[in-house]
Amino acid sequence: MTMTIESPAFLHNGSIPVENTCDGEDVSPGLQWNGVPSGAKSLALIVDDPDAPDPAAPKMTYVHWVVYDIPADAKGLPPGGGAFKLPVGARQGINDWKKAGYGGPCPPIGRHRYFFKLYALDVTLGDRGAMTKADLEAAMKGHVIEKAELMGTYERTFTSSARR
Repeated sequence: MTMTIESPAFLHNGSIPVENTCDGEDVSPGLQWNGVPSGAKSLALIVDDPDAPDPAAPKMTYVHWVVYDIPADAKGLPPGGGAFKLPVGARQGINDWKKAGYGGPCPPIGRHRYFFKLYALDVTLGDRGAMTKADLEAAMKGHVIEKAELMGTYERTFTSSARR
């Protein structure tokens, strides 16, 4: 069975709801997955936007959420899956706002793509502090058994005083 990730909030390639962005409540969408390989010891999740700052001329990949040591038997993350809702043992890393936890889509211009990448690992990474995406990718090297991906899009329809 192939590992899959989905969200009850939006379809793959669909639009991410406003409530999951800086223009709404800025809470993470619920996530569900299936087909985690039997040899997995933990899961990791990276949410990023490769279209920053402008999809017509991207210059960087902006990181929105880093979570690691999710128990391999977890079936997903609830909506608003912050520190108090994550499965026991899961650890949050640092996003590109230099904060632990989820930071929702907040594109300055155009429709951006947001990739929710789930990794099945053959190890538990243990407490390595609030890792960045780069730190997590280095720690996962050679330990990824399988990967699943969900992509959603978002474009702001009005200007607000939100983060960026």
